[in-house]
Amino acid sequence: MSEQSEFPDGQYPERPVERHKGPVVLRRDRRDQGSTTDQRLLDSRGPSDWVHTDPWRVLRIQAEFVEGFGALAEVPRAVTVFGSARTKRDNPEYELGRKIGAALADAGFAVMTGGGPGAMEAVNRGANEAGGFSVGLGIELPFEQGLNPWVDLGVNFRYFFARKTMFVKYSQAFICLPGGFGTLDELFEALTLVQTKKVTKFPVVLFGTEYWGGLYDWIEKSVLGGGKIGEKDLALLHLTDDIDDAVRVVQDSYQAWEDTH
Repeated sequence: MSEQSEFPDGQYPERPVERHKGPVVLRRDRRDQGSTTDQRLLDSRGPSDWVHTDPWRVLRIQAEFVEGFGALAEVPRAVTVFGSARTKRDNPEYELGRKIGAALADAGFAVMTGGGPGAMEAVNRGANEAGGFSVGLGIELPFEQGLNPWVDLGVNFRYFFARKTMFVKYSQAFICLPGGFGTLDELFEALTLVQTKKVTKFPVVLFGTEYWGGLYDWIEKSVLGGGKIGEKDLALLHLTDDIDDAVRVVQDSYQAWEDTH
C-alpha cells in the first residue's frame, strides 16, 4: 500500500509513546514501566525466572560456540569415532574401540568422541594409551556420568546442535562403531552434510559388517533402489571390519583434502 493511499490527508499518525530495551522498541500496551537493564543487572534481589527465558538461552548458545571454537581451534587433524555408551568393558566391541583409537593415534590423528562411557571411553582410552591426543565433547544428559578419565581435552555442552557443529568442524572423518540412536543421528547428519556439499572430503566409515550390514543393504536396495539417492550418495559410506582399511580410508581422504588446499 502506498503512503498516499494509506494516509489520504497526507498526515502521518502521531508517534506513539515508546520504550527502548536495547535494539527492541516497545509501544502501546507492550510498553512496560519495569526496571531498567542496568537496574536488573545490579539488583541481586527478585525472581530468577529470567535465566530460563529464550533471550538468555541465546547468550548461553553463543557462549557454547565461543567456548567450543576456542578450546578446539588448535586441535590437530582429528577423527571422530561414535559408538554406544552402553558397551561394557568386557564386550569385544570395547577392545575394538581401544584398537581403533590406538591405530588412529599411530597414524597421527587426534581422536574425538562424545566423551562418555562405553565405546567412547574405549576409543579415548586406546588413543591415550598410544600416546595420542584424546578429545571428548560431552553433552548434558540425565543418564550419563560426565567425561571418561581418558579424555585429555574435554568440553561439555548443553545443546546438541552446538556439539554437532564441533564434531564436523574439527574432524576429518567419522567412524561409526555399533551404536544406538545417537550414533545413527550423527551418521545421517554427516551424510546429509556431505551429500549437500556443506562439507567436503569427509568419509563416513561403518565399522562392523554384521551390525551395519542390514542398514547398508536397506539403503542400497530401498533408498537407492527407490531413486531417493544416487549411486554417488551410497559411495559416501564405507563398510568394513578391518582397522587398517578404516584408517586407510581416513588417510586417503585427508591426503586428497590437503592436495586441494
